[in-house]
Amino acid sequence: MIKIYHNPRCRKSREGLQILEASGKDFEIREYLKEVSSKEELTSVIETLGIKPMDLIRKNEAVWKENFKGKEMTDDEIINAMISFPKLIERPIVLNGTKAVVGRPPEIIHSIL
Repeated sequence: MIKIYHNPRCRKSREGLQILEASGKDFEIREYLKEVSSKEELTSVIETLGIKPMDLIRKNEAVWKENFKGKEMTDDEIINAMISFPKLIERPIVLNGTKAVVGRPPEIIHSIL
């Protein structure tokens, strides 16, 4: 099952959703700001993406700049920050089985459909 971690207020996330809708494939929408991921789930997503937790952080968010910027943080601490402040998570994230991408640009989503 294809899953998109979606923020309806984000233009790139809405564009990613349109790509999934146009694909004709079944998918699940996860509004991650309303339904916060568990630590295990977020860790699994990061592993599937094949990136470091820091690579999933939106570093221009005020909450990042005010609370975390410039601090030495472990991967575990970064994941905990994303759980506490889900707005920090880059979006959209699309998972399809063992493949996943951050849809920036949204067109990259085609590569895993």
